[in-house]
Amino acid sequence: MIKKMLHPLALVAYLSFIILFLMVLFPSQALTASLRGLEIWWEVLFPALFPFFVISELMLGFGVVHFFGKILDPLMRPVFRIPGIGGFVVTLGYISGYPVGARLTAQLYEQNLLNRREGERLVAFTTSSDPIFLIGAVAIGFFGQAELAVVLAAAHYIGALLIGLLMRFHDRRSERTEVQPTATIKSFSYKQTLLHQAMRAMHQARLLDGRPFSVILQQAISSAIRMMIVVGGLVVFFSVVLQLLSDGQVLTMLIIALQELFHMLGISPSVAEAIIPGLFEVTLGAQQASLASLPLQHQAAIAVAILSWGGLSVHAQVASLLSQTTIRYLPFLASRFIHSVLSVMLLYALWDWLGPK
Repeated sequence: MIKKMLHPLALVAYLSFIILFLMVLFPSQALTASLRGLEIWWEVLFPALFPFFVISELMLGFGVVHFFGKILDPLMRPVFRIPGIGGFVVTLGYISGYPVGARLTAQLYEQNLLNRREGERLVAFTTSSDPIFLIGAVAIGFFGQAELAVVLAAAHYIGALLIGLLMRFHDRRSERTEVQPTATIKSFSYKQTLLHQAMRAMHQARLLDGRPFSVILQQAISSAIRMMIVVGGLVVFFSVVLQLLSDGQVLTMLIIALQELFHMLGISPSVAEAIIPGLFEVTLGAQQASLASLPLQHQAAIAVAILSWGGLSVHAQVASLLSQTTIRYLPFLASRFIHSVLSVMLLYALWDWLGPK
């Protein structure tokens, strides 16, 4: 009986009931939070992510992704055990931030350019904060120190690459039994230069696609808009949930419980005030980290941990993107936790060298 009550679906049902109850108690706060989430989506996320979603679709249609895949294959396969085409995802994922890496990984999987194991490896280390948010919002906006961006970025992105190296050992037992991708570009003679092979791969991919430019553009925009609606819905939903949990004193109780635990472990209770909000949402967690009554080095460590974790809002976006594939969410969840730990360790290790003077 107890196992049934603790089943994940049962816990989701209980949480949904609590949220519905809080919406009845705090209707005006729920509406305000919904409008705030909608504003963030329209003014920040839509202009930041929509162009990347459209461009990625166009590059897939024109075979540009296959070009980069052939060029980067000698690097990506031995280092990360993924096809060279994953280098394209790494580049755009780090430039544009979460959840672009997951979106591109799902697209490559749907086109049979990645198998499940490779997709899980790829999405684990390409889901990161974008540099604009890390520098502009966190380092300058919240902490008021542009110099802090260097050590934050180094810890965050080096940690992500270390996750990629660790994930190369992920699920190696299935390599012999898993069906390999079928939509691969045929190999070329080694007598050809790598650039020549890449150009041939791009040309062949374009011929295999066969769609005219007008159709590719139309479908790219339609797909990007559908994806942005999903992202926007999740942002609004978690904005409302976080506000209701705050108004219902649920977050306060969680913070108090974590403060008691930290007190027994000899950790400053101020850490809990940033960790709990950061568990749900990156922006609020990073802001709370900058307000914690701690030395700057410890504040930055909390902030980089939250950036690497991503927040449950980002997790929900990634899970929705992967739901149409066989790529599993649990490896991604584990990688986010490990990334947070590695980023904190790197920040402390690099602080004397790269931290603000």
